[in-house]
Amino acid sequence: MIMEKFYLVTESVSLIKKLLPVGVKLIQLRIKNMSQPDLRQNIMEAKICCERYGARLILNDYWELALELGINFVHLGQEDLLKADFNRIRNAGIQYGISTHDRSELEIALKLYPDYIALGPIYPTVLKKMKWHPQGLSKLNRWKQRIRNIPLVAIGGLTVERIPYVLKAGADSLAVVTDIKTASDPINRYNAWQRQIKKVIN
Repeated sequence: MIMEKFYLVTESVSLIKKLLPVGVKLIQLRIKNMSQPDLRQNIMEAKICCERYGARLILNDYWELALELGINFVHLGQEDLLKADFNRIRNAGIQYGISTHDRSELEIALKLYPDYIALGPIYPTVLKKMKWHPQGLSKLNRWKQRIRNIPLVAIGGLTVERIPYVLKAGADSLAVVTDIKTASDPINRYNAWQRQIKKVIN
């Protein structure tokens, strides 16, 4: 599986609609604490918009809704693994990525044959209070050596300025949350991400 370098993670369908026309191709819809009717409506809006622009939509947590609404990729945290029915997920052809924070979680994830593995937070993050300390670039590199051909997603505290270090450490994809969410002009900030990514990989 080939992952886009820029991986937008957001709860905002309006932000998705704003960034799709300028080229975002990989999006995780991560919504917490929303009523079921509103949740379904937001998921379907995001799905329709992503299909229109040829972008891949990944739904966070709600694997049963993914089955119901025709979303073909989900992201699962460690707490979701015990509740997820992987037979149903696989039989439906749904791909899935899994969050990891330590070696035991990594080994659990690898036994489930995920389509990607995420490690975070790489740097300190202000998005939410985390029980995990920043993982750092050396751990990111160790994860990549361990998982080899499975795509590795870095998340947590990523900024344009940190792109070269994170890619060099082994990340295949950079999950961007706060840096876009708090930008006064998300489109300009996304374009800055793209310029820096191209500069690093070319």
